[in-house]
Amino acid sequence: MKSKLLSHEPETYALVFETGDEVMTGLKEFAQRARLAASHFTAIGAFANVVLGYFKVETRDYKRIPVQEQVEVLSLIGDVTRDGAEAKIHAHVVLGKSDGTTAGGHLIEGHVRPTLELILTELPAHLHRKPDAASGLALIDLEKTESKRA
Repeated sequence: MKSKLLSHEPETYALVFETGDEVMTGLKEFAQRARLAASHFTAIGAFANVVLGYFKVETRDYKRIPVQEQVEVLSLIGDVTRDGAEAKIHAHVVLGKSDGTTAGGHLIEGHVRPTLELILTELPAHLHRKPDAASGLALIDLEKTESKRA
């Protein structure tokens, strides 16, 4: 993965993933290095294979849905927040298959082929997550949100 800072106000990055890169791992490593705390991103490109997730409230876990074929990334959106010192990535994706059908869900793992172009904007605040007892998920805690400039 290659990255470049495009703007300082707001901080905006272009990340270009290449064939074989795993997006969620690369994005998390980038977020840790850049000390991202409140980012939003979008991307388009293609994957050689993907693992989607569908959150099952009953089991409080993700059903893993492998997609073992070349697909177009029609839409990839998500955010970067913090859980203590750790960057957390939350991403959803819609995939286009060769027959024109689509598949989508939470992006657990995606291997790029041939490219994925991602634009990420860091917001002027820190977003934190906290465990939600009802769902078992770590949800954004707006009460802990703080301005970076404070």
